[in-house]
Amino acid sequence: MAQEQEAATQEQQAPAFGVEKIYVKDFSLEVPNAPDIFLEHGEPKVDIQLNNSGTPLGNGIYDATLTVTVTAKLGEKTLFLVEVSQAGIFRMVNVPEQEIEPLLAVACPNILQPYAREAISTATVRAGFAPVLLQPINFEAIYLSRLQERQAAQAAQVAAPASEETPPANTTLQ
Repeated sequence: MAQEQEAATQEQQAPAFGVEKIYVKDFSLEVPNAPDIFLEHGEPKVDIQLNNSGTPLGNGIYDATLTVTVTAKLGEKTLFLVEVSQAGIFRMVNVPEQEIEPLLAVACPNILQPYAREAISTATVRAGFAPVLLQPINFEAIYLSRLQERQAAQAAQVAAPASEETPPANTTLQ
């Protein structure tokens, strides 16, 4: 009986991560130069922008959003612009504080990316264009890169005030 209680206590304290809900927070499709753009031919230039964010909702519940913006241009003319904010509600119970940011920046977008990919592909086809298929994205590499940039910026801020406080060697103080 004591072993069962101990096992139940350990299970309650074990870190847990789960998906509560996946949903589209925002969706936009624009074909500003239709119908004339369908008469032009050529290889479009496709630009893809990513952004992800996470917001605590309380009691170990977080809202994570992956926003993907795809713009296709033919010369100076925009073929289409599609943007989807794919979101999810995630439960993180007994997760150490230092592990929450990586979960929101890596694990959550990895879960949301296939849904965003499908939404963008379907939208471009329904708009009359070839599907845009997002390739797998290494959110861990993006997170580590941003973390290094943030640490370098913090180190520069710490170093800058210290050097400003020390007067140059040839300055005379009165």
